[in-house]
Amino acid sequence: MPSFPSPPPRFGSAPARGMTLVELMVGIAVGLLVIAVATGALMVSRGVSGTVTDASQLQQQASYAFRILGQQIRQAGSMQLNLAANKSPGDPILIEDFVAFSPNTEIYSALPETVPPNTPAVSGKDAPAAGEYRLSLAFQNYEEPSFPGGATVSFFRDCLGAQPSSTIIQSQFVLDTVLGELRCAGSNNVPQSLIRNVADFQVRYLIQNRAAAQSGLPTIQYVSAAGVPPIPAGGATDWSTVFGVEVCLVLYGDEPIDMPAGSDYTGCVDADGNGLFDKVVMTSLAGARRNRLHMAFRSVFQLRSQGLAG
Repeated sequence: MPSFPSPPPRFGSAPARGMTLVELMVGIAVGLLVIAVATGALMVSRGVSGTVTDASQLQQQASYAFRILGQQIRQAGSMQLNLAANKSPGDPILIEDFVAFSPNTEIYSALPETVPPNTPAVSGKDAPAAGEYRLSLAFQNYEEPSFPGGATVSFFRDCLGAQPSSTIIQSQFVLDTVLGELRCAGSNNVPQSLIRNVADFQVRYLIQNRAAAQSGLPTIQYVSAAGVPPIPAGGATDWSTVFGVEVCLVLYGDEPIDMPAGSDYTGCVDADGNGLFDKVVMTSLAGARRNRLHMAFRSVFQLRSQGLAG
């Protein structure tokens, strides 16, 4: 058979060959380096995102708690006014201006001291024992016309949103130190959780000095529950001198944070009484609070119905 010549080689072509072991190892190393950098960036991003989420969640919980506390504190001591009372501008408010009560009805200390203060408008315990509360609030429950000519209903609610049928609406707050929850007992006296991850709950009271007020130079000062003065010649605590309540909450987050040793925050307690609130080191805390974001929140609420006793 005739033989055919082989085709001439193409210009510039090179024989095919595979990757060397060195090239393969370099490619793997570069790939692993890229994965490591991407993983580190992802972890940093997740940590920052978790911290931001924690901070946002704590602010929302504090806002919710203060909304409930503020609503109950501002209403403390309020009573139904007698709208038929004939008053001129500048006339003093007298006990007759309030709707009459039966002898068995509880009256608040917001009224003049001649009325027995069976249920104080505001009271509390600095170190509540089991079954006691750090802050207790009360006001009258009564019905009003829902619209002109309509049925009468009560628009008042306790801290749990319940509408009791009793004459007195009470809301009592305490910190469950075991579960880390701010709990509230409404008029049914059954505590329920309001917010979680609560590290501290402290209350201070703003009182007016009676002697200074009578001299025309009233002064307001912060005191603990034990510092509220007694009724003159009575011995019992005179809660009618309380004009406002300061509430301090410390909340902590869910995400562990890699924070420097000695990182601290300003707490709610002034243990040494020097006028400065104590620092709390987050890196030395035990349990779930260690290396967690902590935020302290404070708010002062004025009692709308207090001060009548003066």
